[in-house]
Amino acid sequence: MKIREILRVLDARLVWGEPLLEEEVATACASDMMSDVLAFSKEHTILLTGLINPQVLRTADMLDIRCVVFVRGKQPNQEIVDLAREYDVAILSSGWTLYEASGKLYESGLKVE
Repeated sequence: MKIREILRVLDARLVWGEPLLEEEVATACASDMMSDVLAFSKEHTILLTGLINPQVLRTADMLDIRCVVFVRGKQPNQEIVDLAREYDVAILSSGWTLYEASGKLYESGLKVE
């Protein structure tokens, strides 16, 4: 599934990352605990989280995650957006809860971990 499709499925707003919308992802990792993301994340994944701090982008960079979806309508501050640009990670914001967003992606055929 492409990031562009994830944007549509989650009724999300693109905060940053238009050049990455055609990137393919195979799975989604849904967690607010970055230690779990580090332990269980796979290749070609996106990260769904309600945690909104710089550590999320640093974790994404370490694992080559190309897209982070902030759930519950959370909006990243400028520091987060700047890190996303630096690390080349798309940022989406969705009004769904972590559970609902995971379910919507699963229903659309994306494996959710």
